[in-house]
Amino acid sequence: MAIAKVKTPDQDPLKDLIADDGKAMFAARDAESRGRIHDEPPSKTRTDFQRDRDRVIHSSAFRRLKHKTQVFISNEGDHYRTRLTHSIEVAQVARSFARSLKLDEDLAEVCALAHDLGHTPFAHVGEDALKECMQPYGGFDHNDQTLRVVTKLEKRYPRYGGLNLTWETLEGLCKHNGPVTKKKLEVTLNELKDQTDLMLGTYASAEAQVAGIADDVAYNSHDLDDGMSAGFFELDDLKDLPVIGGIVYNVRKEFPDCPEAILRHEVIREVMGHIAMDVLAESRRRLADLKPKSSDDIRHASGQMIDFSDDWKKADKELRKFLFDRFYLNERLSRIRMTSQKVIKDLFEAFITNDRCLPYSWRKQITHVPKGWSDQDWKARVIADYIAGMTDRKAVLEHQEMFDVYQAL
Repeated sequence: MAIAKVKTPDQDPLKDLIADDGKAMFAARDAESRGRIHDEPPSKTRTDFQRDRDRVIHSSAFRRLKHKTQVFISNEGDHYRTRLTHSIEVAQVARSFARSLKLDEDLAEVCALAHDLGHTPFAHVGEDALKECMQPYGGFDHNDQTLRVVTKLEKRYPRYGGLNLTWETLEGLCKHNGPVTKKKLEVTLNELKDQTDLMLGTYASAEAQVAGIADDVAYNSHDLDDGMSAGFFELDDLKDLPVIGGIVYNVRKEFPDCPEAILRHEVIREVMGHIAMDVLAESRRRLADLKPKSSDDIRHASGQMIDFSDDWKKADKELRKFLFDRFYLNERLSRIRMTSQKVIKDLFEAFITNDRCLPYSWRKQITHVPKGWSDQDWKARVIADYIAGMTDRKAVLEHQEMFDVYQAL
């Protein structure tokens, strides 16, 4: 099976859109930032976007990603991706894209590093369980929870809650997948709209779009890698997938005597490289057509500027179907997911029924009901904040302490 080559232009179609500072005219610029919700003096050594990145890296929520599930829970093995390693990989891809397109690398990086701070333990299955529990109390969404973490839950500064990130970073966290068009805003977004206008109906900056697409590139490639490492499928099982089948064929042909484990790494590298070139070629084409002269031109465009080509979108659809059939819905993982959901639901039910089971600092928060909240909705929200912030092992330990009779007594 031959593989189609991604065409690269003989010259950069964006060469006429480069400003005197070497960056694209449509790139975000620190000096043009819309600022922070709480005013602060500038740093003497770092740009505002660099400060944002450093605040995220030093946050407690970022450190906890080390023990939060990507696909496998932590006790499945030491070499599978976690939310932390996933976020680092996304940031690496985002910086590479930003550098190629002459965007602000620091803004792209912080949007990538922070994009999963609101994830629950046990990945999307944990989110689904908490969303079900919170349905009567205003719902739950991990993207909204990320905003909640960086604007409220991190407690590191004496003058305000949260990390006080720049407008551009907050915009990137809420709009990296496109405009927010929901009739009913999520909880944190609804509260933030009284503090700052994030222009929810427009697209995000090119840097935030880069972070969003980097997320897709990273998890496609590393889920292939983790799935093969776990033995759910092999290289030969990929031979009928569009594009990827051709990559497998070419790698085998070029390295006929290479061990299978090394061939797998070579295939993953080639897959990532192919997708990256596809994104860059398609994005350059769209940007050259639009000819944006400012970051606001990107925001007010009629569509995403950083995206896959139609050809890769078709191939990606087949890849995701394969991963769902052979990986995500595998019997072994399905059993773990069922158990994980029970852990989340049991904890929520216990805390909502008897909040004295919560640690004192969290129980104390329940008594301080903000204006506009009902007592029960606020109680549920505090409980959701507590559970969402847990690592996998913290959730399991809390469940054992509360529901394992022999351990509890």
